Amino acid sequence: MRFGKRLQALRKAKGYTLRDLAGKVGVGFTYISKAENGKLAFADFPGEALIVKLAKALDADADELLILAKKIPAQIKKRVLERPEAFRTLAGLNDKALDRLLMHLHD
Repeated sequence: MRFGKRLQALRKAKGYTLRDLAGKVGVGFTYISKAENGKLAFADFPGEALIVKLAKALDADADELLILAKKIPAQIKKRVLERPEAFRTLAGLNDKALDRLLMHLHD
């Protein structure tokens, strides 16, 4: 799912209008509309702070919205920088191997 479509779904699930959500996070309603419809220029795309505000206003998972916006959440970025070799290894796994590893971790 794209960031904008998820944002729209979350907003509608809360029963908020574009104006409602915009007022809660301090931006114009046209900005929210453009974000939802993928009409923002790259330079105008919301930054991490605004995405966190949006998540809070929508009672949503900030990490999910950050990842959909192709931004790395701070906690994940910190761990990658602390253990780059581990993440390099994980990145090299195919989906089947990664799924097995995750299943083992959840047991």
